[in-house]
Amino acid sequence: MLKLLKHTPETDEELIAQYHRTKDSQIVGRLFERYATFVFAVSVKYLRDKEKSRDITMQVFEKLIDGLLRFEVKYFKSWLYQITKNQCLMYLRSEKTQLKNINQFVNNEKPFMENGTVPHHDEENETEINLSKLPEAMNTLSDKQRTCIELFYLQDKSYVEVAEITGFTLNEVKSFIQNGKRNLKIYLTTTHA
Repeated sequence: MLKLLKHTPETDEELIAQYHRTKDSQIVGRLFERYATFVFAVSVKYLRDKEKSRDITMQVFEKLIDGLLRFEVKYFKSWLYQITKNQCLMYLRSEKTQLKNINQFVNNEKPFMENGTVPHHDEENETEINLSKLPEAMNTLSDKQRTCIELFYLQDKSYVEVAEITGFTLNEVKSFIQNGKRNLKIYLTTTHA
């Protein structure tokens, strides 16, 4: 008489090996089902915000699709913890940078207000007009310039990080940013005039 073999659940290592062979993202989905609560809990620990933690959880599993193919992962749960922690810290750093930029703007406004000089009405509104035209100006850039500028200035990435994210060389990144800045300045000054 034949014994029926019980189907044992696949280990993390077996799923990862299967993903390496097939490149089937549904396998990552199975890991997601297995560890989504874990990633969410780690995110809540760092961010103390459930909504942001849900976003981070999705971002972590998007990173897994590429990361599991690029890195040799021996202890998946430990590796996943590190990825989650790093994603949370990057989020907190970007939030802190945005707050710092806002504080710098507010602090830079104080001397202007305190020194008693009143600009001409047109000069007063120039910054506001330029800022309102910025999204329109960004749309005039090439995709490469826009991507590099958004990563560098809005997401506070370094040249090296932008190169890693986009796949461009370091010189290409610098060139796209420099040319993009020039094109934005030209657009903003000619459309306002």
